[in-house]
Amino acid sequence: MTDILLTLRPIPDRVDGLLRRAGAQPRLRAHLELVHDVAARLLDGIAARWPGAAVDGPAVLFGAATHDLGKVRHPEELTGPGHRHEEAGHLLLLELGVDPRDARFARTHASWTLPGISLEELLVSLADQVWRGSRRADLEDLVTARLAEAGGLARWEVFLALDDLLTDLGADADRRLAHQNAFATVG
Repeated sequence: MTDILLTLRPIPDRVDGLLRRAGAQPRLRAHLELVHDVAARLLDGIAARWPGAAVDGPAVLFGAATHDLGKVRHPEELTGPGHRHEEAGHLLLLELGVDPRDARFARTHASWTLPGISLEELLVSLADQVWRGSRRADLEDLVTARLAEAGGLARWEVFLALDDLLTDLGADADRRLAHQNAFATVG
């Protein structure tokens, strides 16, 4: 099993404490670490390609590392579909003393078409898709438009570069899935 485990960027100490206090299951913790790692790589790629894009990187990383925390209260959604964890996660983070601006990612990570969604929220949603190799054209179009606007670039140009970045990030999806599945859903 050790050959499938990955070396990931560590989650922030603040998030580690929140996961412990909330009693995050091992598989949930592994998932959050994976999405956090992909979000960090996504931010690196954006900074390299669009240095003019104003992105709150720490907010994206916090959101990626906590977005599914509501699955502590809805553990059936660790292995099956469901959206009850979204609002539950938002409320749990607020109960744990997290600022509403940071807690929002738990509620919005699957709702990228809501009015007023920030670029940071879109990037958490994107990381939550691409970690497993999933591509969502509607989400990618929204991110493309925001990055093109921020950099004063043509959308097609941003689309091509973002497509390359997401293809690269998705290349390890099978290893990431195997890594996540090596952890228990309870305990």
